[in-house]
Amino acid sequence: MANTVSLPKVRPDDVPVVISAGFVVVILVLGTIYTLATIGTAPLLTPNYLLTQLQTGSFLGIVAAGMMVVILLGHIDLSVPWTMTAAAMMATYVGGDLAIPTGLAVGLAVGLFNGFGVAYMRIPSMIFTLGVDAVMRGLMVMLTGGFSPRTESTPLMKWLAADKILGIPVAVFVWAGVALVVATILGRTAFGKMVYATGNSESATYLSGVRTRRVVVGAFVISGLCAAVAGMLLAGYSNKAFQGMGTPYLLPAIAAVVLGGTHILGGRGRFIGTLVGVILIVLLNSVVSIMQMPDAARQVIYGLVIIVMLLVYGRTARVTS
Repeated sequence: MANTVSLPKVRPDDVPVVISAGFVVVILVLGTIYTLATIGTAPLLTPNYLLTQLQTGSFLGIVAAGMMVVILLGHIDLSVPWTMTAAAMMATYVGGDLAIPTGLAVGLAVGLFNGFGVAYMRIPSMIFTLGVDAVMRGLMVMLTGGFSPRTESTPLMKWLAADKILGIPVAVFVWAGVALVVATILGRTAFGKMVYATGNSESATYLSGVRTRRVVVGAFVISGLCAAVAGMLLAGYSNKAFQGMGTPYLLPAIAAVVLGGTHILGGRGRFIGTLVGVILIVLLNSVVSIMQMPDAARQVIYGLVIIVMLLVYGRTARVTS
């Protein structure tokens, strides 16, 4: 008998990653065709343009990394917008060598508070984190009087967000560092295994001896710290912090996570999928910007993506249960 060549099996978790990667190629092709037809050039394929997109996409990528850890538990963190804003505002307000530690402290405090409310007070994450977001907004308005802080970002914040090393933006290296840390936590540590187990069944994981409440708190701390890092980078890129600077990143971050195949109900997902999802969202945003599509239409697209993926995962959960 002739030898048969066995094709590698595709795991269910790989399918969304492959689909998202395919859409990345489609967006690049369609965007290139559109720009060639309208302006006569193809900026989407130039290295400088792609590096610029990765630089601005690094803020979203860092937020999405933290958001993925929370979503893996079946929760959501809606306090991200004003965690980013508060961390950036406090960092620029304090300034000097204490700027970045202050911003990280804000993210840590918000993450601990969110985790305590969700894990120990048993308040639904959607409600609690939305309330925390409103509290952070009120505190920042009280601090600044409703205006942007009259201070600039520190030189270190500017360097991390806007400078380059060997032609590659430093912000991309920061994103890569955060991604490596989160991917290692999820894939190589006991805490990561407990996150997946808790997302699949918190009650069963608790009965097996895992302190699931601490797992939930840890996940929200990671999300808070990621939001704080992204906020400070964005402030360094803009050279200042301003009101509502984190608001445009909430829906795209959730959309990137679910596009990458992370189960919106928790328990399943690969970090590589989130990376591909971020690249997809960044390129999609770039193309619609070239097409001069209004911001409202972009928000509609992000919302529809989340709704469609929620319906798909919801049906999968009912069939397999």
